[in-house]
Amino acid sequence: MLETLSKGFRAARARFTGVTELTEDNIEEALRDVRMSLLEADVAFSVTKHFLTQVKEKALGQEVKLKAQSKLPLKAGQTAERSMRVSPEQHFIKICHEELINLMGPVDTEIKWAKRGPTVIMMVGLQGSGKTTTVGKIARYLEKTYKKRSLLVAADIYRPAAVLQLQVLGERLGMPVYSAPGKSPQEICKEGYELAYTKGYDVVLLDTAGRLAIDEALMQELEDIKGLLKPQEIFFVCDSMIGQDAVTTAKAFHDRIATTGFILTKLDGDARGGAALSIKEVTGQPIKFLGMGESLDKLDEFRPEGLASRILGMGDVVGLMKDFEQVADAEKAEQDAMKMLHGKFDMQDFLEQISMIQKMGSLKDLIEKIPGLSGNLPEGVNVDDRELVKIQAMIHSMTREERQKPDRFLETSWKDVIAGGQQKNSKKAANYQMSRIRRVAMGSGRKEVEVIELLQKFAMMRQMMVSMGAQSGLLGKIPGLRNIAKMRQMANMDFGSMMGGMGQKPQIPSFSPPAVRTSSDKAKDKKKRKAARDARKKTKRKK
Repeated sequence: MLETLSKGFRAARARFTGVTELTEDNIEEALRDVRMSLLEADVAFSVTKHFLTQVKEKALGQEVKLKAQSKLPLKAGQTAERSMRVSPEQHFIKICHEELINLMGPVDTEIKWAKRGPTVIMMVGLQGSGKTTTVGKIARYLEKTYKKRSLLVAADIYRPAAVLQLQVLGERLGMPVYSAPGKSPQEICKEGYELAYTKGYDVVLLDTAGRLAIDEALMQELEDIKGLLKPQEIFFVCDSMIGQDAVTTAKAFHDRIATTGFILTKLDGDARGGAALSIKEVTGQPIKFLGMGESLDKLDEFRPEGLASRILGMGDVVGLMKDFEQVADAEKAEQDAMKMLHGKFDMQDFLEQISMIQKMGSLKDLIEKIPGLSGNLPEGVNVDDRELVKIQAMIHSMTREERQKPDRFLETSWKDVIAGGQQKNSKKAANYQMSRIRRVAMGSGRKEVEVIELLQKFAMMRQMMVSMGAQSGLLGKIPGLRNIAKMRQMANMDFGSMMGGMGQKPQIPSFSPPAVRTSSDKAKDKKKRKAARDARKKTKRKK
């Protein structure tokens, strides 16, 4: 997501490595990288020019203080000063962050409610922008956030199966859908509003028709509906993947029917993201929500500071916490965190954590929100959500006992096996340990080496969590994993390798199961031991 934008800012940051002061020359070089990425990302030329001018003026007009003083609170009425070193790179990125927020903000996600009767929210946009799906997402959002009951009105009578799609969404949401075959969109919207008024619904969501391109018939129809119902909100649903055209189309709709806000869809599948930076500046209307993925829960309130942080590779802790709160039970999450930090975390707990991560959305989107990991993935690395599905399949193929006690896979001592069969049944025990792995591999459709790799990485993760819990009295001070400072330690780990390579070919583990010993091997060892005994006896006789 927004990879093209982030690439330019990463290159700009790299130019300040080892630089002790900001000069017009090095600022110009950094801004050249930023300019290229903004234009490649389909940011409007006028917006790009204004942004670069603002950054340059601030960077040259402010003195860079290499040392900054911050006050730390002590006891009542007392403070202490702490000296912090600020680099030119940090100063430059801070200015870019502020200007990105100014470009996309200020934030305005409030809904205007009707003073009397149901609130009317009209959804407009071109065909294929995700308008009908967004109607379902808005309905779910209003129910969860404001406890509002919505009536969905199917006013798109032109696109095949548009009405059926909305009815399917209504069933999934448990919300009514009004449609009237054979009637005009204007009549359908009016009758839908009257039904909502009679039945006492709080909100009427109008799913209007779109076209492949703007035409007079479409605009006249939308103007008629607006004149009939006087909607409190008119949201333009904008496909961010169409780049510069998204801004042009948004402006055309706003000029004709006075939209009150924008909803950007498919931003998680867009490497450019130019629409997110341009649309507010060009139209003057706020971005209200971001649509991420197909799930009806994936509608995020637009936060310019969060998106700006992600573009600059700084992560988005607030967004991450919001995603977590939506899918997690706070009490259970704290219990799981304590188990992890005490080393009592097992495969069943790991399976539940994977399910929670999947509910939070795309794995790549999740990584981009983690400070230290955001923007630091090697170029070309494919963070594949299917890797989580593979891990789930392997864990599901384990028995309940194996999930609760992963050490069952390593119940044989490798020393006993390597020692040469001195322990009874060592050959049988080694085969039995491998038979578990072979059974799990066959049951999950994976290779044995992948099962062994999962066990290795699970053990490494559990050990890491135990060491985190032992440091600085973490367990006694802050329950759970809310200490963000500790998360920075994880940023230094090889995150990609811990999650199974994320779509890359699994590496061969550092150890392999012991080979089965043959009778000839045993005979050779027996001969060596006999020779060693004879040598010891001969040495004793000489003494």
